[in-house]
Formats: sequence, structure tokens, C-alpha cells
Amino acid sequence: MLDIDISSEHKINYRDKIMLMGSCFTDEIGDRLSRLKFNILQNPNGIVYDPLSISNSIISYIDNKEYSEEDLFHHNELWHSWQHHSKFSGTDKQMVLDRINESQKQAHLFLKEANWLILTLGTSFFYSLCETGSRVSNCHKVPGNSFNKSMLTTAEIVNGMNAMIEHLHSFNPDLKIVFTVSPVRHIRDGIVENNQSKGRLLDAVHTFIANNKKLFAQYFPAYELVIDILRDYRFYDRDLVHPNDLATDYVFERFSDAYLDSESVKIKDEINKWLIAEAHRPFNADTLSHISFRKVQQEKHEELRKKYPFILW
Repeated sequence: MLDIDISSEHKINYRDKIMLMGSCFTDEIGDRLSRLKFNILQNPNGIVYDPLSISNSIISYIDNKEYSEEDLFHHNELWHSWQHHSKFSGTDKQMVLDRINESQKQAHLFLKEANWLILTLGTSFFYSLCETGSRVSNCHKVPGNSFNKSMLTTAEIVNGMNAMIEHLHSFNPDLKIVFTVSPVRHIRDGIVENNQSKGRLLDAVHTFIANNKKLFAQYFPAYELVIDILRDYRFYDRDLVHPNDLATDYVFERFSDAYLDSESVKIKDEINKWLIAEAHRPFNADTLSHISFRKVQQEKHEELRKKYPFILW
């Protein structure tokens, strides 16, 4: 079986703050870190796919940008932001703005103190409004004829990331960055076009890292682990687009092996053991044996809280 040598000289521990941004694969990894009680902030704008949208979002956090009514538009009875996922959308314009700006403030404060930034790039394709030429991060199911669709060049991706890093370096100079490319297949763009898109992302990330040796910036091969190591459709969901839980668990374990320090591995395993037991659902919750089991679980939880007070339980 093929394999990839993955290692990192710097390690993540439970005292670190980790921001994750990017495609829906980011949520899969972020959810696992969150479940294991790591201190994370995940996709403050919601899911973002292309590298320029990710870079521009990060710059907006650094600048602590405040969105106004002019940044919203109305479609299908809801107010939306072109730069945010539909999870922020709603019928009340002010509530939508409040949610967006609260997320901006949270991202600004978190990123200032973050130790790690994990960026998952999904596609080189981006959309811009025909009427204004403005780039959008989310189309919100607006009819396709409202947009122009283009593919970023490698140079455009690298230049966008360079602009973001210039802001980021002065804002949080000790931040460590890990890039990944999502193994989610954007086959609606076309099979050939998807591979061309992923190729540009890979080329851009490696070019950026090679040109910024003074930074701690690494590439974690999530894409290659799924496409070349697992390389079988049984590791995808029924849509044959999204990696399934088995594949994502494998990628997460490889990430843990590469980036978690020995103390955090030990803590992670303890917490996971407690969580597995916590998820147990009895046929009859009134039995003495289950009442005793729940008491042991509560005691174990309290023991973990006292043993690791630096974890945000």
C-alpha cells in the first residue's frame, strides 16, 4: 500500500487556540476537534470554498470589519450576505447583521490570540456578479445567469494569499499555518475541470510555502490521503463526491499523528473513551445498573475537569 510521510516539527496541544476555515471538509475536521474539546473557532463566515474568499475573510477579521445594511441583499424572502454562508440568512435584516457582526468580532479577538490557522481550499472556481463585477463567496441559490464563473490562475491564488499574509503577519506574527486541499470532488464543474481546479490549488499552496520560508506554513495532504492512499469509492458517500466518515476519520487520525503532541494524544484518548461511554443509550434507563453507570460517568467527567482545568468543557 502507498503511504505518505507526514510530520511536523511544531505540535498542537490542548492549550492552543485553533482557527479553521475553508470548504465543508473543514467542518468535518473541526467537528472532530470540537468534540474532543480542543479550543477552536470554525468558519466564522460559514463554509467558504475558494482561496480568495478565504483570504478576504481573514483580512476582514484582522480589520474587524463591521457590515452594514448596504452589504445585504433580499432574495426568496430572506436577507443574505454575499460573503457569508446561508446559515447567517434570515427574514429580519437587523438580526442578520447582528449575527454577522458578532461573528466578525469573535473572529477578530480569536485570531489575534490564535496559535494555529488551518485553511482548507476547496476549488479554484469563483463567481462574480454580472451587474457589478464584485466577487461573491456564496451564491445563495440566486439564478446562475446573475454571475460570471471563472477559474483563478495559480498566480492569482498566490498573490491573494500573499496579501492576506502581509496583514496577518503584523496582526499575529507567531501564528502557524497549515494548508490543506479538500478531497471533496466538485464534479458539477466537470470531472476534467475539477482536476484542473484542484491542480491549481496544489500548485499555488506549494509555491506560496516555498516563497515564504520565514513563516511556519506547512501542507497537510488530506487530498492525497483520500485520492491516492484510500483511492476507492467505498470511502465516499452515496453521492460519490464527499468522503464518508471512515475516510474522514482516517484523515483525522493521520492529522493527529502528525500534529498533536504526546500529552494531547493522551488527553484526546481519555476524552474519547469518556465520550464513547457517554453516548451509550440503554433500553431501560431506570435499572439500577444504568443508574450506577451514569454515576460513574459523572464522576469520570468531574475527574477529567479537575485533571485538565485548561480545557474548555
